[in-house]
Amino acid sequence: MRVGISLTIWFAFFLSAAWSEEGHHHKLTEEEIGSVHFATTCAKDVVANFQHGVALLHSFQYEQARGRFEEIARHDPTCAMAQWGIAMSHYHGLWDNGDMAAGRKALGRARAIASENSKTTAREKAYIEALAEIYREDENNTYAHAQAFEQKMADVQAAYPDDSEAAIFHALTLAITAPKTDKTFANQRKCGEILEPIFAHQPQHPGVAHYIIHCYDNPLLAEKGLGAARAYAKIAPASAHANHMPSHIFTRVGSWDESIRSNLKSAQLAASQESGSVNGEARDQRLHAMDYMEYAYLQSGRVQQAKAVLDQMNSLPPVAGLTLTGDYALGAIPARYAIETRNWGQASALRARTEAVPWAQALTWVAIGTGSVRSKHLDRAAEAEEALASLRDATAKRNNTYWANQVEVERREVAAWISYANDQSTDAISTMKSAVELEESMDKHAVTPGAVTPAREMLAELLMLDKHPQDALTEYEAVLKVAPNRFNALYGAASAADAAGNRAVATRYFQKLLEVGVGDERPELITARKKVAVSARK
Repeated sequence: MRVGISLTIWFAFFLSAAWSEEGHHHKLTEEEIGSVHFATTCAKDVVANFQHGVALLHSFQYEQARGRFEEIARHDPTCAMAQWGIAMSHYHGLWDNGDMAAGRKALGRARAIASENSKTTAREKAYIEALAEIYREDENNTYAHAQAFEQKMADVQAAYPDDSEAAIFHALTLAITAPKTDKTFANQRKCGEILEPIFAHQPQHPGVAHYIIHCYDNPLLAEKGLGAARAYAKIAPASAHANHMPSHIFTRVGSWDESIRSNLKSAQLAASQESGSVNGEARDQRLHAMDYMEYAYLQSGRVQQAKAVLDQMNSLPPVAGLTLTGDYALGAIPARYAIETRNWGQASALRARTEAVPWAQALTWVAIGTGSVRSKHLDRAAEAEEALASLRDATAKRNNTYWANQVEVERREVAAWISYANDQSTDAISTMKSAVELEESMDKHAVTPGAVTPAREMLAELLMLDKHPQDALTEYEAVLKVAPNRFNALYGAASAADAAGNRAVATRYFQKLLEVGVGDERPELITARKKVAVSARK
């Protein structure tokens, strides 16, 4: 059965490639990308194309959206909002990438056309001037520009209360500017308050469902996002990103089968678009879906399918223009596979992609460090800790505090394991606790389904190895509160409870693992069945 599933995946990829050759240039319809109504003063015969461009923009199909707006600009050179659309397609606020020079150029053209064309409305000019904050050239950083953009979009929403597009784009800016250290999720709550009433009235709008998912992509609000998650792919079934995005919520609530289905379709669609992509965006989308798919396969014990994703990734020909989205997946997928399956030698032997940004390289080095300690290659582990320190410093020099702190978490994790290997368990536990504190002061980035291993899960394992099973159980349970149905955390909680003599709790977690896990590829599932059977006889 497992081999059949793997072959089905490969066949689906083959079919998507064939579809690409025959059909991906056709004109998309509302039934394929969702329904948007954005009023402009552009020529009447470009109205439908403009709506489709905005719909694609709302699903982050930036390259496809840009093509629509460029087509409109050629047909109606007096349409300032076509240039606004091009500029918007170059701004990828949630992904921390995009061609800022090209976007700035388009924004300049939008401003010039708006000033020359008397038909351009005050509303259209307000959209253009709001986006100008992103492309402003001054001493302020990217985040400050995003905050200014959010404030201007709030003004546009207030000035035009009947314009739902202003409200929807304002909600997106709230997600973009939400501080990763705000555990009250104030911006995200405000975003949801804006979007939920619109969703009730515009259930086929792709941006509404999409941005609800982004704003609820956190442990506190994830359950509220399930409705949007289960609707979004039906709203925009032709969009690779629309098929992937529901898995952000499915990951948060531990619904692995739903996540796998979402990402299989997303990866197929993205693969079908690669031949027509000129800048790597389609590959980014494909790899992003594959990372989430890998995560879900591993959490449900599907080792062969997880290996198939890794092999598929390794077989892909290189493409130019990858961003953090793709680079992150290229680092995360092999690291996840080796660490989650506890193949310490494989983890130790990984090689970092030096062409990737430092924080993507760090994913490989934390796996190398952890795997090296566990496979007793302490020199290699020390090399990993030094590499992580260097990558942290390189990231800090880029004034990227968030990712510098994420890399520092990974450095502390490796340092803690090295201390444990050197029989310094007190120092190991103390260092790992500091990694937990730093990691949990931040929320995850939208580019990832989660850490290769949560620091708190590592802390729990250290406590188990140090023969403190009750303390380990407490930590495993804390992991499961924010990352439900993680395979290794469920097994760890069950094992810790068992070691602590709490048979009822152990049985509960072993049973839960059997609900989440599939087949018998993971030996932990075989153990769980035996433990549950013994418990049933008593």
